[in-house]
Amino acid sequence: MQPVIQINNLQKSYKGGFQALKDINLDIDRGEIFALLGPNGAGKTTLISIVCGIVNATEGSVTVAGHDIVRNYRETRSMIGLVPQELTTDAFETVWATVSFSRGLFGKAPDPAHIEKILKQLSLWDKKDSKIMTLSGGMKRRVLIAKALSHEPSILFLDEPTAGVDVELRKDMWNVVRGLQQSGVTIILTTHYIEEAEMMADRVGVIRKGEIILVEDKNTLMRKLGEKQLTIHLHEKLDKIPEKLSKHGLELSDNKEALVYTYDTAAGRTGITGLLADLNDAKIRFNDIETQERSLEDIFVNLVHEDEEDEDE
Repeated sequence: MQPVIQINNLQKSYKGGFQALKDINLDIDRGEIFALLGPNGAGKTTLISIVCGIVNATEGSVTVAGHDIVRNYRETRSMIGLVPQELTTDAFETVWATVSFSRGLFGKAPDPAHIEKILKQLSLWDKKDSKIMTLSGGMKRRVLIAKALSHEPSILFLDEPTAGVDVELRKDMWNVVRGLQQSGVTIILTTHYIEEAEMMADRVGVIRKGEIILVEDKNTLMRKLGEKQLTIHLHEKLDKIPEKLSKHGLELSDNKEALVYTYDTAAGRTGITGLLADLNDAKIRFNDIETQERSLEDIFVNLVHEDEEDEDE
C-alpha cells in the first residue's frame, strides 16, 4: 500500500543561512498515529507547516495521497486538518460560528449535522453558543481540533495538541484521537509529553537540528533500545559498593539502602544470576527485588544525547 504522505529529500533554509530542515525523507502510512519527537527548535513545526502548505520548502517534494502539495495544493489542503500550537481563534465569535466558518473556508457546503457531531465528540456541545473568549485554555484547544475537523479531512496534524492542558483533559483528548483513528483518520502529532507518544503512537520519529535521526515502530523501538533496572533493596545500609561487585556496574541509591542494576532486555544473558551469586559471596543480604522497564522518555533522551556526543567527536 502506498503511504498517504511521502516526503522526499525535503530541505528548508532561511535568509541568513539557517537550515531548518536537512534532507528529510519520511513516509506516513494511512490510518496510523505517528508521533514526531524532538527538542525545541528541532524542526517539527517547520516540517508540519510545509506539508500543510503554510511554508514553502527550499528543495524536495511532498505528496499527499499521490498529489503534489505544490501543483495540486487545493486537493492536498482539502485532505488535511491542522491543529496549531497557538490558540488563535476569533475571541468574539461563538463556538458554533467559528467551526462552521472553518468548514466554509474549504468550499464545503453547510452541514449542521456534521458540526453537531464534532462538537459532541469533543464535549463542546453545551458550549456551542459561548463566545471563544469565555472558554478555558483546554476548551479553546478543543475548538481548534473541531475547526480542523470541520471539513472532514482524512489526515490530521496535531502540533503540541495538549500543551497547557491539565492531565484529566489530556486523557480525554487522547480518547478523542483514538476515536478519530478508528474512523480512518491518519494522525501526525508532535508533543513534549513523551507519555503521550508512548500511550498513543504506532510509530515514533525523532528529529534533531532539522534531521530525522530515527523512525521506528514504537514497540520495536522500546524492545530494541529498552533496558530494565533491577532494584535490590538491602537488609542493611551499604556505605560503598564492594570492589568484587564492580564488574556489574551497580549504582548505590542516595539513601544507601538499595543497589540498582541496569541490563539490556534484548541480550541473551542478563547477568542477574551471576550478580546474585556475587552478592551472596560478598555476604550482602537483601529483602526484596523489583524490576522497572525503561520508558520511551529515557530512550528519547539517550538518543538525542548520543547524537550530540557523536557531533562533538
